[in-house]
Amino acid sequence: MSDPFRAPTSGSTRGKVSLPERVRSPWWELSRRLVLAMVILFGTVLIVYLDRGGYHDTNDPTGRVNLLDSLYYTTVTLSTTGYGDIAPVSERARLVNAFVITPARIAFLVLLIGTTLEVLASQGREMFRVARWRKSMGEHVVVVGYGTKGRSAVETLVNNGQDRESIVVVDPSSTALQDAHADRLAVVTGDATRREVLRRAGVAEASHVIITTNRDDSNVLATLTVRQLNPEAWIVAAVREQENVALMRQSGANSVITSSDAVGRLLGLSSLSPTLGSVMEDLLTYGEGLEVAERDLLVSEVGRQPQSLPDQVIAVVRDEKVYRYFDPVVTQLARGDRLIVVRPARELPWAPRPGTHGEDFATDD
Repeated sequence: MSDPFRAPTSGSTRGKVSLPERVRSPWWELSRRLVLAMVILFGTVLIVYLDRGGYHDTNDPTGRVNLLDSLYYTTVTLSTTGYGDIAPVSERARLVNAFVITPARIAFLVLLIGTTLEVLASQGREMFRVARWRKSMGEHVVVVGYGTKGRSAVETLVNNGQDRESIVVVDPSSTALQDAHADRLAVVTGDATRREVLRRAGVAEASHVIITTNRDDSNVLATLTVRQLNPEAWIVAAVREQENVALMRQSGANSVITSSDAVGRLLGLSSLSPTLGSVMEDLLTYGEGLEVAERDLLVSEVGRQPQSLPDQVIAVVRDEKVYRYFDPVVTQLARGDRLIVVRPARELPWAPRPGTHGEDFATDD
C-alpha cells in the first residue's frame, strides 16, 4: 500500500489571495517565446520573398532577391539595423518595412533578448532569496505536514508571537504547498522521512519540530530522522492511536499528542456535560474567552502561594518538572519557577496580565 505522505507533487502560488493559475517553469516560458520569435522570423521571410520585386541586391549583378536572400535580409534586419546590401526600393516595400518589419524587429528583440534576461534575472533573484533565507534560519520551527493539525499548530504559534518567517513547512502535497504559500510560509516539498529533505528545511538548526502527518508510521520515521539530525530539538508529534505513544517517545519525541483520544475525550465530556465541553473548547480556541498559557514568575510573586495570584494557576514548572498547583512541593513559589495559568484571552481592565507591564521577572539570574 502506497504512503499518501510520499505522493510526488509540483506547483506553487504566491500572495495572500490569488486566482487559480497555471505556473510553468522559466525554461518552458523561454522555449515558448523562442517559438514565437521563429514564427515572426519566418513570417517576415515570407513577406519579403512574396514582395521580392521591390528589393534590390547590390551583390547580385541582376539585383534580384531569391529565397536565400530573403532569409538573409530578414535575419540581419530583425537582429540588427541591416547592412544595406539588400534594400527596399519600391514604395510598397518601404511601407512594409516601416509598418510591418520594424514592429516585427521590436517584438523579436523583446521576445528573444528580453525573455533571456528575464529568466536569468528571476533565477538569480530566487537563488539570492533562498541563500538569504538559509542564512537567517536558526532556532526556527519546522512543521512536518500541513493538513488541519499542521495549520492549527502554525496559527497558534503565530497568534502567540512566532514570526512567520521563522516557520518552515515540509509536505509533499501540492494542496499543502499552495495553502502554505497563501499563508506566507516557506515550504520544502518532499518526504519528511528522507534526511536530505529535512536538511533543506534546516532541521539541524531548528529549535522545535512539529510532526503532524496523517500516518503514525510516517510520524515515527520522521521523528527518528529529525532526532538523528538534531539531538537538541524539542519534538512534538501527533499519533492517531494511543498504542503508538510509547513507540513515538522511544523514537525521540519530547511530547506526544494522541489526536483520536483527545477528540474522543472532548466528545465524551460534551455528551456528559455540555457546559464542561464548551469550557474545554473555549480553552482550546485562541483569542476568545479563556486561554491556557505559560509565563514567568514575577519578583512580587516570590514566596506566595499559587492560589493567591491574580491568574488562575493550575501547574508550576520547577527544575523542568511539572507540579500541580496543590502539590506540597510548590506551596511557596520560588525564583526560576514558571506558571501554567488560565486567564482571559484578552487583557481586560479588571484582569490585567501580569508580566506585560514592565514588571521584573523572578528568574534564577
